[in-house]
Amino acid sequence: MIKKIFSYLIPIKIYQSKSSLSKSIEVTWANGELVLDSENANYSYGSLQRILRIGLKNIGFEKIAAMEHILVLGVAGGSVIKTLVDEIKFKGKITGVEIDSDIIKVANKYFALDKIPQLDIVIEDAFEFVLKTKNKYDLIIIDIFQDTTMPNFLFETFFINRICFLLKSRGFILFNTMILNETQNIRNRKYVSEFYENQFRIRTIPRIEIHNELIVIEKLE
Repeated sequence: MIKKIFSYLIPIKIYQSKSSLSKSIEVTWANGELVLDSENANYSYGSLQRILRIGLKNIGFEKIAAMEHILVLGVAGGSVIKTLVDEIKFKGKITGVEIDSDIIKVANKYFALDKIPQLDIVIEDAFEFVLKTKNKYDLIIIDIFQDTTMPNFLFETFFINRICFLLKSRGFILFNTMILNETQNIRNRKYVSEFYENQFRIRTIPRIEIHNELIVIEKLE
């Protein structure tokens, strides 16, 4: 409790480690809440939770609450899952895919991720999971970063087509991206152009927390 109070004055780090995939995993008290960070980016809670909450509000909390199955690609500490369960009161199934088993151990210990009954965590590369899954989803949340870098496969046509195939009719994709330069801005514009207007409704929410751009895609048929 003392650390939580003092964190309003200065961030207080309570845990730091490395994993085979992350140079640094840090848990810190900041402004009265626990956050999970990498070396240069917020991984869960804090600004990231605010960013994805905006995207979920854009889709509509009531609409999400009525869904049956949500896929989260990139779990980290699980802040978007906590938003789904605690704020939106989502009662359906959540499948979370995370490549880094060490970060899930941290999420279980400090953020009680393993106490969410409808959550199924799969330790696997998101690309491999998407290739193999036979399920269809009402909402696919894509939030995959390695520090401040996004894997190239997220923007490749094959992956885009596969994600779209896994969406139910009237389902949504919520894609969190980071734009640090003009090349990445062009990358995002190209990504949006991959979707056919008669099959998808697309909107972007730019410059959230300065560098993030959310892409919201609705499947129309």
